[in-house]
Amino acid sequence: MTSLPSAHFDAIYAEDPDPWRFRSSAYEQGKYAATLAALPRDRYRRGFEAACSVGVLTQMLAGRCDNLLATDAAAAPLQTAQELCGHAPHVRFRQGRIPEDWPDGPHDLIVLSEVLYYLDAADVQRVARQAAACLEPGGHVVLVHWLAAAEPPFPLRGDAASTLFITAAAPQLRVLAGHRTPQYRLDLLQRIEDSVLPR
Repeated sequence: MTSLPSAHFDAIYAEDPDPWRFRSSAYEQGKYAATLAALPRDRYRRGFEAACSVGVLTQMLAGRCDNLLATDAAAAPLQTAQELCGHAPHVRFRQGRIPEDWPDGPHDLIVLSEVLYYLDAADVQRVARQAAACLEPGGHVVLVHWLAAAEPPFPLRGDAASTLFITAAAPQLRVLAGHRTPQYRLDLLQRIEDSVLPR
């Protein structure tokens, strides 16, 4: 199964502006709290969040970043996200789908939450290489992914997508910590200070 196209998400948001209940779900709120708690630094200079949807996590990350870029493959949720984060001029939004629209670095924080399992194996490996190449030494990547099977199925399960990313990003990125619940897994990776990036 190939990576899901942008049209897949356009159709979902056309039916429901908040299809995963990011604003009200207890699961999402608990996961967001765990994501923020996993960040080793109080502040980051340049953050990047892929697949930001309606911007609930983006708003929380804004309080930890001097500059934050958030992207999503669909246009509709970005408008909601911009309204939610309108008080934060240091947050920028851009429509784009990873890996094709990966932003220029450097970044010292990359957040990939509930996005990798929408990609096929080749695209996850490409994203891992992109993240390793644009992350500053000592910078962090956070992966958070739902573990249950989706219906209809996604190209990858959450465990497989996260493990594939971690393997493809080595040795430039190493796992610092992991957190697992019955519903999701969270992995924190760091760019090795003296690692040499592939050309």
